[in-house]
Amino acid sequence: MQQQIEIAGALLIILAMMHAGFPRKFAWKMEFASVSVMNRQMMYVHTFFIALTLLLMGILCLTSPQELLTTPLGRRVLLGFAIFWSARLLIQFFGYSSELWRGKRFETIVHVVFSLIWSYFTSIFAIAAFG
Repeated sequence: MQQQIEIAGALLIILAMMHAGFPRKFAWKMEFASVSVMNRQMMYVHTFFIALTLLLMGILCLTSPQELLTTPLGRRVLLGFAIFWSARLLIQFFGYSSELWRGKRFETIVHVVFSLIWSYFTSIFAIAAFG
């Protein structure tokens, strides 16, 4: 299980780094040109803090897998991670319209891949928390 926690940690760090490219990939300069400064800046700030959260989760998993797996506090942290990722998995299906990906090859692949990643995180952290 330690190796799975470390793999999850590495994936979380990669996911955090991917957030740096969101403004360009999703053309935020153009997309947010018509919204208020507050809404535009909230999007950038929230994206930064999501990326920071993912980075810190990843670092914790890479640097302290034994403590996460063998201490009461560590197990509670893993349970929190499992709840976080199960909520993200639910949002994947109920928070986004299927119109965003259905009938579109690349978007469908992305939807499936990220659904599998969220499922992996949920499973690994829940098993570790209760195991």
